[in-house]
Amino acid sequence: MLVLSRKPGENILIGDQVKVTIVRITPNSVRIGIEAPKDMPIIREELDEESEEFAKKHKVPTLPK
Repeated sequence: MLVLSRKPGENILIGDQVKVTIVRITPNSVRIGIEAPKDMPIIREELDEESEEFAKKHKVPTLPK
């Protein structure tokens, strides 16, 4: 894992297509903006885990990762 320090307004580039911007930092959270191609799925990890649990519980097929 790469760990970086950034200030509000600074960016992180991931490859040629993804730009992560630090929008705001508060004592309890960091707000980020993500610019990426529309065909690139971006989802919070906890929502991905919830959808996997739902799929298993209800026997719904999922796409491979």
